[in-house]
Amino acid sequence: MIGFLYFIVIVLANTVGAISGMGGGVIIKPAFDFIGAHDVGAISFYSATAVFTMSIISTTTQLTSGRKFNWKIVSWVSAGAVLGGILGNIAFEAFLNWFENEDRVQLIQIALTIVTLLFAFMYTKYNWKNFQFAHVFWYLACGLVLGFLASLLGIGGGPINVSVLMLLFSLPIKEATVYSICTIFFSQFAKLITIALTTGFGQYDLTVLWFVVPAAIIGGSLGAKLSNVLSPNKVTVVFQGVILLVLLINLYNGYRLL
Repeated sequence: MIGFLYFIVIVLANTVGAISGMGGGVIIKPAFDFIGAHDVGAISFYSATAVFTMSIISTTTQLTSGRKFNWKIVSWVSAGAVLGGILGNIAFEAFLNWFENEDRVQLIQIALTIVTLLFAFMYTKYNWKNFQFAHVFWYLACGLVLGFLASLLGIGGGPINVSVLMLLFSLPIKEATVYSICTIFFSQFAKLITIALTTGFGQYDLTVLWFVVPAAIIGGSLGAKLSNVLSPNKVTVVFQGVILLVLLINLYNGYRLL
């Protein structure tokens, strides 16, 4: 039953996540928290696996459709995301060790997620002034911060990816969503490799992946195809709508833990 429920959540989340560049984890993580079938560490792992799978499918679909990439941005932001993903997972494991009650770790994740959601919504709603940084330092620093938050929060990337990419590099939203998915791929890859080399996967119920991975593939494929069809204005509407929905879920989850 739980596996089928996870399947439905991931298909819907990754479809929307691939369209908006959020990656799906920003929906999957709080939805799984709400369901409450697994602990915070397992939920973070399942979410990372789903989002990583989605990013592979989405990026491949975008490339085969003929979409052009600025490989300078992709390479340097992704390099930063790899390092950030490793550091984010180390910080997450440290929090689990520091706090005896996992609810506190979950509250930290929820609070930081809410902050990033509010930032992303305000940015796209009020069209804040953009910068036009072009030095590799800014690409690397951007990837580092985004990868760290993605891994620490267990959301894959979320709305902050798209907003920060638009803010720092003056990218249109549809282009920012593509680079966001690339960043998500590398940050979640780094997170999964870090888990493999440290705690290992034995602590998780891996049979759940029989539902997680196929659902992620379906969602990533649907989202990438719809992204090529929808106009930038409609992508923005999807982006903002998902932010509000996930904000409400996180606020409710936080209320339950207090």
